[in-house]
Amino acid sequence: MSSAAKVVDPAFQGVGQRSGIEIWRIENFQPVAVPKSDHGKFYMGDCYIVLQTTQSKGGSSLYDIHFWIGKDTSQDEAGTAAIKTVELDAALGGRAVQHRELQGHESDKFLSYFKPCIIPLEGGVASGFKTPEVEEFETRLYVCKGKRVVRMKQVPFARASLNHDDVFILDSEKKIFQFNGANSNIQERAKALEVVQFLKDKYHEGTCAVAIVDDGKLDTESDSGEFWVLFGGFAPIGKKVISDDDIVAERIPAKLYSIHEGGVTAVEGELSKGMLENNKCYLLDRGAEVFIWVGRSTQVEERKTVGKVAEDFIANENRPRSTRITRVIQGYETHAFKSNFGSWPAGSVAPGAEEGRGKVAALLKQQGVGLKGLGKSAPVNEEVPPLLEGGGKLEVWCINGNAKTPVSKEDIGKFYGGDCYIVLYTYHSGERKEDYYLCCWFGKNSIEADQQMATRLANTMSNSLKGRPVLGRIFQGKEPPQFIAIFQPMVILKGGLSSGYKKYIEEKELADDTYTADSVALFRVSGTSSHNNKTEQVDAVATSLISTECFLLQSGSSLFTWHGNQSAFEQQQLAAKVAEFLKPGATLKHAKEGTENSIFWSALGGKQNYTSKKVTPENVREPHLFTVSLNKAHEQVEEVFNFSQDDLLTEDVLVLDTRAEVFVWVGQSVDPKEKQSAFDVAQQYIEMAAALEGLSPNVPMYRVTEGNEPSFFTTYFSWDSTKATVCSTPASGPSFMIH
Repeated sequence: MSSAAKVVDPAFQGVGQRSGIEIWRIENFQPVAVPKSDHGKFYMGDCYIVLQTTQSKGGSSLYDIHFWIGKDTSQDEAGTAAIKTVELDAALGGRAVQHRELQGHESDKFLSYFKPCIIPLEGGVASGFKTPEVEEFETRLYVCKGKRVVRMKQVPFARASLNHDDVFILDSEKKIFQFNGANSNIQERAKALEVVQFLKDKYHEGTCAVAIVDDGKLDTESDSGEFWVLFGGFAPIGKKVISDDDIVAERIPAKLYSIHEGGVTAVEGELSKGMLENNKCYLLDRGAEVFIWVGRSTQVEERKTVGKVAEDFIANENRPRSTRITRVIQGYETHAFKSNFGSWPAGSVAPGAEEGRGKVAALLKQQGVGLKGLGKSAPVNEEVPPLLEGGGKLEVWCINGNAKTPVSKEDIGKFYGGDCYIVLYTYHSGERKEDYYLCCWFGKNSIEADQQMATRLANTMSNSLKGRPVLGRIFQGKEPPQFIAIFQPMVILKGGLSSGYKKYIEEKELADDTYTADSVALFRVSGTSSHNNKTEQVDAVATSLISTECFLLQSGSSLFTWHGNQSAFEQQQLAAKVAEFLKPGATLKHAKEGTENSIFWSALGGKQNYTSKKVTPENVREPHLFTVSLNKAHEQVEEVFNFSQDDLLTEDVLVLDTRAEVFVWVGQSVDPKEKQSAFDVAQQYIEMAAALEGLSPNVPMYRVTEGNEPSFFTTYFSWDSTKATVCSTPASGPSFMIH
């Protein structure tokens, strides 16, 4: 944006260079940086701007800007915070997501930055109020809500504030009490305990006593009695009184409005991405939340006015002032915004979305492609993803009719694209008992009946092992690193051996191209490490060759290796290993690109031109965690921001999307019916993410049960194994469906 530099406040120069949080307070209508030691302190009389910078794995930066409005702040200060937020966005290149945060109604994302909670303080820079630091200690009563992020609200210090449904914290000078209402949620109790520890450390120098008081316990008990004395003695408490904070605004069907000259005009028709013109701004109304969409070609001055339009819209519609407002820029739309459109076709990428040389390098390494300019003898330094423990027991079965046929030991590692397989790897991880990695592998030409049979048989095996295995669904071409690594080597062959596949091609009158030891066959050898060295049979023609790969050519008794000029030394070594796997003891002839003889080209039907195929970068995405609720009329999916192991709550089903795979995590205390539908939940998520985020419909999918998490799942958390417990799921384990 050419005009950005002219309107950027000096306080925002050089921002967003590092991951983490930067905060400014509005003082005399100007942003003033808040020192890190004061991060998390928010005064009710002030407004703040909070910038969260996240560095993606590929090297580019993602930005979220929140402007927080205290309940005692002035309208002028709030307006200044909104305008300065736009200026900060301009300093960042105009691509941040902006959020309006009202005290007491903050978003989960905002609160996740300040775990375990924020406690707004009385006073403010322009209010003239005394700050709590210079006041005498005042006993305060808080109601504490939230399973993952905590919303603290100070309530009157009176018995009438207590009820049976919530958790309360009474912060007195010498002791902090946690009062658990009889009907309160166990997870809210656990989160409140974190807040108690926070208060003790931050405001009592870690020295005060802590007491837990359970609703209904006799007042003769010491802690309970001391608690009730502070309220004038024990007496029954009343029922919960519903306040405005307890009313959750209903979501309404999405409606789109165009913004023009400070007003809005309804846009008719079914919502589609094509309605959004890049030189305009739009308002998307969902009732509980209002989105502002800003086209890339709009000017900074225009962007400053759209927030006021959203606030006027909320007022005119008689919505609560706490209605959430989120502003997104074209090309950087959030999942929550895109989900209103049903589908979000991939289009031109916004400037900067593919920046970062590290992103391309990471993708090339992930796919096992040697980087351009890399000498064939140079070592390939790759970041190896977490893999399964070695030395385990590997068993493979091929689906044939209504049964599974064991694959002989010498053929384990051979997969036919027309078949389906069940793979069971039994291994030991640390001091735990045996762990299990159980997967179905579906060839791209396999028939639906074989896929369904593989699914049923794998579920039966999982149930017989008390639901402990990591249960996976893997499609040909999308094999994850931990799957590839247990086969050394792994070779995918044309055709199929199952009776179902044979019958299918016979009925369709298709040629049977199933690989045999006498076939003329060409194999592409990819990968440079144990986690990505996969070999696949391709069409035996010269146009299949690629300069960045190695190939193996089988023709009668002859066996050639072909080394592309840009191939890595590790690929060349793997080609020799695959040759020995397919034809043990056979004489191997070597052909380097450019030195091939006539016999080589004759086997491929003659020499033809081929190109050096370059890798097309995909969108690299950070992992996202979602909660999934099925106990209502329809499925609800909500993102868990800045997630940690503590967010894996035992009564929940969660979906972890890493882009490379999708995990559905099932807590021990999940309702049995929800356990049964765990894979259906993941499948529905994948279909949604495929339409909105470009996720591959064939992404590997795993079901993981609490207490049996494998290393390639725990790597996305700061994992403490002492928190995990090994569970024994009832024999009626989850199942999944193939769509």
